[in-house]
Amino acid sequence: MWICALGVFAVIIVQTLIYVRAVRQAAPAVGMTSDELKTSFRTGAVSAIGPSLAVVLVAVALLTVFGTPAVLVRIGLIGSVSYETAAASIAAGTMEAELGGPTYTQSVFAVAFMAMSLGGAMWMLATLIFTPSLKRGDAKLRRVNPAVMIVVPGAAMLAAFFALGFAELPKSGYHVVAFFSSAAVMGACLFLAKQLNLKWLREWALGIAILTALVLTYVAVSSGLFAA
Repeated sequence: MWICALGVFAVIIVQTLIYVRAVRQAAPAVGMTSDELKTSFRTGAVSAIGPSLAVVLVAVALLTVFGTPAVLVRIGLIGSVSYETAAASIAAGTMEAELGGPTYTQSVFAVAFMAMSLGGAMWMLATLIFTPSLKRGDAKLRRVNPAVMIVVPGAAMLAAFFALGFAELPKSGYHVVAFFSSAAVMGACLFLAKQLNLKWLREWALGIAILTALVLTYVAVSSGLFAA
């Protein structure tokens, strides 16, 4: 398991180096300067802090259920905590067992881990197979109307994140606090960055919004704001 975990992280490092090299080679063709490249890399790194913290917190909780190497393999490769736990729970349920419970045996662990791994593998295969087709479609749309490929990706991102966010609202009042506080802080950061011409604030906006929402939600939970 440890060998598998190390192999996964080795693949991630190699992929990162390949992407960075590809971006540097493609930058001149789209008119990006070296300073803009540095800013984009720094923005991506800072923006990844908040989501990564959320994954790490849940990963720590999963250590007692799956063990360190299994958690590193799955969370490090896919990073979708909700998928991993749901897949493991369903797989354990088919064997009339409960994750972390008295019925959680080595056989149940093997089945749950295999279910998570197969699901993750299908994600990677789908990306590998459909990316060339999407690239050809992108090229055709750009020939028809270049503005379409500016609007469509932005609209898709907004729709995806709004769908994910609104799906959390009915769960509890604490989810509402996290959603609206993060949205308010994000909006405030972007407004101030534009008005005061603070480029660094635009880069840090996502991380600040996530951390602020975590703190406010923790305060709300500790105070029992929505306790029954």
